[in-house]
Amino acid sequence: MTNQAYQEAVEWLFVQAPNYQIDGKKAYKPGLGNITKLCAFFGNPQDKIKTIHIGGTNGKGSSSNMLASVLQESGYKVGIYNSPHLIDFTERIKVNGQNCDREFVYNFIQKLKNLPADIRPSFFEFTTIMAFEYFAQQNVDFAIIEVGLGGRLDSTNIIHPLVSAITNVALDHQNILGNTVEEIATEKAGIIKQNTPIISGDDEETVKSIIRKRAEENSSEWIDATLIEASLPSDLKGNYQQKNTRVVIALVEALRNLGLKIPQEKVEKGLLNVQKNTGFIGRWFEFSKDPLIICDTAHNQAGLEEVFAQLNSIPKFKHIVLGFVKDKKIDEVLKILPENATFYFAKPYLNRGLHPSFYEDELKKAKIFYKIFDHVNDAYLSAKQNIKNGEMIFIGGSNFVVGEFLEKNLQK
Repeated sequence: MTNQAYQEAVEWLFVQAPNYQIDGKKAYKPGLGNITKLCAFFGNPQDKIKTIHIGGTNGKGSSSNMLASVLQESGYKVGIYNSPHLIDFTERIKVNGQNCDREFVYNFIQKLKNLPADIRPSFFEFTTIMAFEYFAQQNVDFAIIEVGLGGRLDSTNIIHPLVSAITNVALDHQNILGNTVEEIATEKAGIIKQNTPIISGDDEETVKSIIRKRAEENSSEWIDATLIEASLPSDLKGNYQQKNTRVVIALVEALRNLGLKIPQEKVEKGLLNVQKNTGFIGRWFEFSKDPLIICDTAHNQAGLEEVFAQLNSIPKFKHIVLGFVKDKKIDEVLKILPENATFYFAKPYLNRGLHPSFYEDELKKAKIFYKIFDHVNDAYLSAKQNIKNGEMIFIGGSNFVVGEFLEKNLQK
């Protein structure tokens, strides 16, 4: 298999029905019908592995990788399924921190091209069955499965996990999941299964009550991670990670109750070595110390508020590179922009990327100093050229902005 053959196979995957509305066509396919047929066609690999299910608006990726690191330190072989990827498709499917084998991806896509006519999956359904099959073939001890979107109708919801977690609930993807936090919480609580412990990481009473009620209906233990008094240190340095570590500590305790041996020193070591053990980057990721360059994939209002608050706590003038996708409410983001900064707005490369010229009127009203660019890397290079001694650069606003920046600038 050549690199070109691999790239063409992955490109084929991307042009299958995506999960979002593109060019006026609503392609998102909620429901478990397709994934049920797809899994059956491949012999239901999801039933051959022990799984842990992680949902929530923000913090799914961080919590998944923290838990994977802890389990790896404890001697287990751990698969992890995250989305989206930042640089290479194979990042979505990992075993003990190693990206999925490209040869497997290529060969599996060839099988997907020959599915029966009655199975017409979306891109995410394709990647989900690919993850299940890879983890089964790799004979992992545990597979940590991150929800793609929502919960109840997400294709990952076909699994029957040992334990589940909902990190938090905030407004995001309202066009699909609902216009209120309550509606979104109900969708996310749909991952709760019969007699399966559920960890809840949100401190809003309304959200807690929705998740707790769903747990009671399913005779499942409801565990409130917000009651954990101490959060252990981690090499993931975003202030928001304290909430995620509490979710992970609660998950560890639930797994111990199921008989897993997870020594406390391995919990502490795992949390301090997440990036080393799993290759997880992009969350308050320190790309450079001098000058200080931070990137973070926070992209919805709740996530951006936390990240911008942490940026405001750093006493440096900031050069901030931002880009957004088409469903972003730009006016709301502009209200919470960090202070003491110059802004560089750019269009993420993908179809859903929103060119800053479409929201320049709102930028003018915001009375900030800004520049507009066609490409993320051009924006970054301009910020780098303008930075003075003692100042810093931040890159964010979207997974795709951070991914584009890292792909161009991270040393392989």
